[in-house]
Amino acid sequence: MRRRITKYTHACVRLEREGRVLVIDPGMWSEPAALTGAHAVLVTHEHADHVDVLRLAGLGVPVYAPTEADIPRLEVTRVAPGAEFTAAGFRVRAVGGRHAAVYDGQPDCANLGHVVDEAVYHPGDSLYVPEQPVETLFVPVQGSWMRTSEAIDFVRAVAPRRAFPIHEAQLNDRGLSSVNGWLAEETDSGYRYLSPGESV
Repeated sequence: MRRRITKYTHACVRLEREGRVLVIDPGMWSEPAALTGAHAVLVTHEHADHVDVLRLAGLGVPVYAPTEADIPRLEVTRVAPGAEFTAAGFRVRAVGGRHAAVYDGQPDCANLGHVVDEAVYHPGDSLYVPEQPVETLFVPVQGSWMRTSEAIDFVRAVAPRRAFPIHEAQLNDRGLSSVNGWLAEETDSGYRYLSPGESV
């Protein structure tokens, strides 16, 4: 049962298996092609770089989002931390619960990471370490809420077989090269960069 994983710009990831398509976090910076033929969508949290409301509103497929997420004008299936469900034929476990702290007590929001088929983990904007081991980790590498050292520690703590970056769209080429170099050098999890549209 081979699973195809395609990384799109920023935080968007597409999973395909046996003709079924599950998309995680198609935000305002991700390519429309990520949603072509999608059967379901997982949204980790309400920020626009993770959920493009206008695009999803007309898609006509189930969209799963945290129970407390504030996403006006989009019909969603509400998901609580710890919930287990099936989306587009994929088994999903929702983990975590809150967005990473930003700065100086600024309000955070609900954020659920998604462990898909007990193998692929997309944490959204959090560094929550799931209880179960995962084969593939998508690791946030840049944001107003994190440092590179935290990304390195996160990969080490999860200890996946392979790791790929997400949340990198605000880095220029020099910055991305530096971050990728640090993560590849300081982790032992087969870390490598996937260009937008590249699949594994």
